[in-house]
Amino acid sequence: MNKKSLIIIFTISLILNSVAAVSGQKIAGGAGTCPDCIDGEVVFELVPGNTIGAIATQYGLNPTPLSSVGSPVTYRMSITNGSTPQQVVAAMAGDARIAKAEVNRKMSVVERPGLPWTLGRSWAIGRSWAIGSSSKAYGKNWFQEKIRLNQAHAVTKGAGQIVAVLDTGIDPNHPIFEGKLVAGFDFVDGDSDPSEEGSFYTNPVFGHGTHVAGIVAQTAPDAKIMPLRVLDSNGEGSMWRISEAIIWAAQHGATVVNISFGYPDNPRFLKDILEAADDGTTIDGKTIAGLQNLVVVSGAGNGGNSTHIFPAGDRIDAQVGVAASNRQDKLWEFSTMSPRDDRQIRVIAPGEAIVSSIPNGRFATWSGTSMAAPVVAGVAALVRAHRGTSAFATKDILEESGIEWDCFLSSRGYEIRAKRIDAFCAINNNQACGVNPSACTAAIRPVSMFDGKMTRPE
Repeated sequence: MNKKSLIIIFTISLILNSVAAVSGQKIAGGAGTCPDCIDGEVVFELVPGNTIGAIATQYGLNPTPLSSVGSPVTYRMSITNGSTPQQVVAAMAGDARIAKAEVNRKMSVVERPGLPWTLGRSWAIGRSWAIGSSSKAYGKNWFQEKIRLNQAHAVTKGAGQIVAVLDTGIDPNHPIFEGKLVAGFDFVDGDSDPSEEGSFYTNPVFGHGTHVAGIVAQTAPDAKIMPLRVLDSNGEGSMWRISEAIIWAAQHGATVVNISFGYPDNPRFLKDILEAADDGTTIDGKTIAGLQNLVVVSGAGNGGNSTHIFPAGDRIDAQVGVAASNRQDKLWEFSTMSPRDDRQIRVIAPGEAIVSSIPNGRFATWSGTSMAAPVVAGVAALVRAHRGTSAFATKDILEESGIEWDCFLSSRGYEIRAKRIDAFCAINNNQACGVNPSACTAAIRPVSMFDGKMTRPE
């Protein structure tokens, strides 16, 4: 066989392979392990002037979208030809008809055990999760005095604001929520009952949403709470589900959203949603109907490092990422925190040993940036109630008011620039609230109260 014949055969082979791909057969290559991908789904934005049917045929997708949102439209579609989500995303690269192709990724409570990118421990008495506290301890949480909550409450308690808590759900019958709830939704099961599901010890994050909501209720007692169940009993949810919940919250009157979960990769679709939270339009011009004037508050993560956890790692528009402080008014040792030059995380709030509600009318102590975020979400509600500020202006107040932590973080070996939240300063937009000169020195772990007796943390 001569060289010319070989070239012809090779060319025919390439054409046949291309036809196979266009016909919707399984796409080869571009694969890798992705334990956090939602199987059989792909997400992408369709460039205007193109048809979804042609895309579906070429890439082996069901032509009827699972969901869609925005303009230009972002679609969530099911894969029908046996290809993996990564293979389809890789094959879409370079296709001028498609923008922002990505997998529909799982996101998790940052206190969930077993996460390689965060602390992820739970139910460890004396460390993260301790059952047996009381309504009296809840009423005297140490953070109230630290952030001057009583002084702020003398001015405003957040009336007229709705804080959407996106989490594992809530125990709506817990006494502290009486008269404080508005209608929510369960995006896991697709019904109107966002109650938590699971049981203590069997499901390590059972109670997480109720605990987070209880912190909001204490910080902004006259605000209403909108419980949105986006995480299952294992503390997992999908990027698309969470995005749908944010839009639903805005369309049903929420002014603040709390997100106490994340992932170390940056989902582009979720970033679009957060960019549009301020005025319904993203930086690149995508519009999302009904999504506007919403402050989004997210926990920074519990990695004890500077690794970005998203969505908190995006410092955009009305998004606020929150690190956690301890009783000594120093950075909680397991909190994620950005270096000064990065400045993604600029707000710090109490997050160590916070007492709050858990299902069945009980109370418990939990630590994490999941606990710091709802403190800030509650303060955001106070600010909006008192000052009538826009989402973007509220974010600026949260970032610029408070106790200054602008120093070298000795335990991490880098400088930080941030403000520890102060509720009284925030409602007055006081940007010269004070300085904590010892905030960045090494902390000595204090003796903490758990289960009514003194125990030293492990």
